[in-house]
Amino acid sequence: MLDLGWAEILLIGIFALIVIGPKELPGVFRAVGRFVGKARGMAREFSRAMNEAADEAGVKDISKGLNAAANPLKTAAQGVKDTTTKFMDLDPESETGKLAEKRAADGAKIKAASARAAADRKLKEAEAAREAAEKAEAELAEVQGKKDDG
Repeated sequence: MLDLGWAEILLIGIFALIVIGPKELPGVFRAVGRFVGKARGMAREFSRAMNEAADEAGVKDISKGLNAAANPLKTAAQGVKDTTTKFMDLDPESETGKLAEKRAADGAKIKAASARAAADRKLKEAEAAREAAEKAEAELAEVQGKKDDG
């Protein structure tokens, strides 16, 4: 619409304050706000009416056809995605549904086992680091003890 920045709006406000005066300025701004609101509402209604007319005329179908012709790879990929999404909605009572459920349970078991193994490995690493730190502290204490004696 009107591409006004803060500097332009400030300049217009100062000019309006000087020309109109401080008493009438709130009323003028209120009237301008109502006008802008009505203009936006009319633009929104016009846009909605044009979209409805385009839908009735079948422009969206033509647009989809043109997009498919312009980018066949994307259209094919979308078709594959739609097909796989349909196959993901499995009947739990079918053999495929039961197999999918079993695979999901096995996946959860594997995930839990790998998390447990990682936790055990980190625990062993922490214990080894603690032992190394205690050994280094003991050596430091021994060196400082010899230093104090000597």
